[in-house]
Amino acid sequence: MRQYNTVSPIERIISAATYLTAGFAGMVWLIIGAIFKKMPTEFLMYHIFQSIFLSIAYFLLVQLSNMLFVILYKIPLINAIPYFINLPIQMFWGLSIIQVITTAIVLYLAITSFMGMYSYFPYVSEIIKSNTRR
Repeated sequence: MRQYNTVSPIERIISAATYLTAGFAGMVWLIIGAIFKKMPTEFLMYHIFQSIFLSIAYFLLVQLSNMLFVILYKIPLINAIPYFINLPIQMFWGLSIIQVITTAIVLYLAITSFMGMYSYFPYVSEIIKSNTRR
């Protein structure tokens, strides 16, 4: 993770908010920038595109897993696997294992971007970094 001291506070807030809103705040910021003909910085573009990419990937992963779980629920003895994966755990405030993992990833990305760092997510960060270079 690289850190730059030249990242303004508003860029840090927008980059953290874009992770917490699944890319929506970043999209609004890009539209506002297009209206006023002002390009966002490389730091902000990196986090906005990474957030949007991860949100779309998460949506697709959830849809595919739901289709798989529907199939697994119909198979005897194997139908317990999706049940245990989605089982709420009291230790984690009633969240399932999948919800704890996704919440931890989103918080990691939001906190590191708020600190002015380039957050790293395996495979995705390399794609985003190579596409947001100027």
